[in-house]
Amino acid sequence: MANVLERLSVFLSSARRVLVIARKPTWQEFKAMAKVTGIGILIVAALAYVVYLVFAFSGI
Repeated sequence: MANVLERLSVFLSSARRVLVIARKPTWQEFKAMAKVTGIGILIVAALAYVVYLVFAFSGI
């Protein structure tokens, strides 16, 4: 039981440290993250479509 409480205490102190350091992103940072995320989604979707086409026309 003491081990669980000790691990919980370590986790909570780590979580608190992250929350203290965290800050709201600037508008430029937000736009850059949105662009990167959008490009990643498009790449994954295009790859999935290519795989779909390969299987659709291969007769498997």
